[in-house]
Amino acid sequence: MRKRLTTRFTERFGIEHPIALAPMDKVAGGRLAAAVSAAGGLGLIGGGYGEATWLDQAISEAGNQRVGVGFITWSVAQQPDVIEAALARAPAGLMVSFGDAEDIVAAAKAADVPTLWQIQRLSQAEQALRAGVDVLVVQGQEAGGHGMDRGLTALLPAARDLAGPEQIILAAGGIADGRGLAATLMLGADGVMMGTRFWATTEADGTAAAKAALVATGGDDTVRSKVFDIARGVDWPWHFTGRIVANNFLNRWHGNIDGLKDEAAAQQAIYEASDPDDFSTRVLIAGEALDLVVSIETARDIIEATVSETHALLSKSSRFLAS
Repeated sequence: MRKRLTTRFTERFGIEHPIALAPMDKVAGGRLAAAVSAAGGLGLIGGGYGEATWLDQAISEAGNQRVGVGFITWSVAQQPDVIEAALARAPAGLMVSFGDAEDIVAAAKAADVPTLWQIQRLSQAEQALRAGVDVLVVQGQEAGGHGMDRGLTALLPAARDLAGPEQIILAAGGIADGRGLAATLMLGADGVMMGTRFWATTEADGTAAAKAALVATGGDDTVRSKVFDIARGVDWPWHFTGRIVANNFLNRWHGNIDGLKDEAAAQQAIYEASDPDDFSTRVLIAGEALDLVVSIETARDIIEATVSETHALLSKSSRFLAS
């Protein structure tokens, strides 16, 4: 019998499983988002910095599957036309991360599109709740890509206490299997958002070399840093760092950010001249869950295995209760 889990998240979005795809920039394309939705989760396309042409193509690639889209807030806040175009496609949800998104949330509400707001601090959660966000995504520092420095296991229950019992909350950061889903449900979440685990799928955008590198690498090899923001010439707000896999380029500059800034133009040229699959120089964005990523699977297989494992763990949890 197929296992299922029911939470406020599944009920609100009319999906089978409390699992969402993290909208990873240039990784979570239309094919991956569609595969996650087809398997019973919520697929979110990685709208990233707001590249309209790429986004339009990705939404088209999703076909008839119900998918949402996620954006980097501080970037798309300067591009209201991108938000308008996304909302015009009536996505299953609109997710925002990294910055003040009150105006974006208001626009989505006016278009009757459910909203998700990712936070890394309780003060950010307070702002998202005041804006009336539908889903609060609580991101721990374990996550791949940009974020901050609070661990999920303390931040998540604190966010639940702040938000109250009825607010829909997803947990993000370091989750790649049923153990993570079961644990975060106990900590107050209504589901999970997974990124790194879904990058190592057949449907994810990205090269075979990148996916093979994910499988060959572990969580101990990751670090939070500003190095690759500077190397790529992306002006991220100072308080957000990116969790990436350490390599030669990072090791040279991680302890000397000021020196890298002084040589920014030259180092950006070196970075851009390197082979995109040369991960001794190029960034490989991934989270601490890499230890749990040991093979390339389909999105459906990952979702079904995660839900089955969670169901089994929760079913056996009474064994810890003394009579």
